[in-house]
Amino acid sequence: MDKPILFISDLHISLDKPDITKRFLGFLQHQATQAEAVYILGDLFDAWIGDDDPTPPNKPIRNALRKLTDTGVRVFLQPGNRDFLLAERFAKETGVVLLGDYEVIDLFGTPTLLTHGDLLCSDDIAYQAFRSKSRSPAWRDNVLSKPLLLRLLVARWYRLRSHFHKRGKTMEIMDVNQATVIDTLREHGCYRLIHGHTHRPAVHDFYIDGQPAQRFVLNQWFKNHGEFLCWQDNAYKIEQI
Repeated sequence: MDKPILFISDLHISLDKPDITKRFLGFLQHQATQAEAVYILGDLFDAWIGDDDPTPPNKPIRNALRKLTDTGVRVFLQPGNRDFLLAERFAKETGVVLLGDYEVIDLFGTPTLLTHGDLLCSDDIAYQAFRSKSRSPAWRDNVLSKPLLLRLLVARWYRLRSHFHKRGKTMEIMDVNQATVIDTLREHGCYRLIHGHTHRPAVHDFYIDGQPAQRFVLNQWFKNHGEFLCWQDNAYKIEQI
């Protein structure tokens, strides 16, 4: 039997969420050590203001990831909408491999598309406009050139702003657009998709050009609860932490 491949997303680790940090460190020390690979599909951190940020709990997270990758477990990290400033210094220090917005993997013989999920929410026009601007090299360089303290303050302001913006949006706008899902799967030649971001865990069955397709939505982690998707051979299960 092959070793399992594990998928997680949306932990939103931060200083004020010590229970989630503790749960993630336990996951890295136990379940992840038995895996062939671990895929973190975005928003590992609630905010990431640059690889030079020493704010707790960044150091123990870095150290635990390095310890895991040193054992030979492959760890892949796909930045999300909260931690898209994760970059090569973090990857070098931890041994993780950073992925782009879309990544196709061979999951036990089946091409499977991985993404954080925010690009699939195409009805949220205001967010998509901000996303396009904030991913430009000029925007990134401008932000990272600011002093660390200023970046910390701006990140807090953005989180507060995001909270109030969400209150004014419908759940439909903040969910994926099914037509976008189908177009994206067609573009990448896949019939299976795994993503997070929406915080609506489910397994969706549908058809693309008469062929069965599936969309796996990963759950966010909470103070007293965490989940990961475990694939082994040709079967999957959702495990609790």
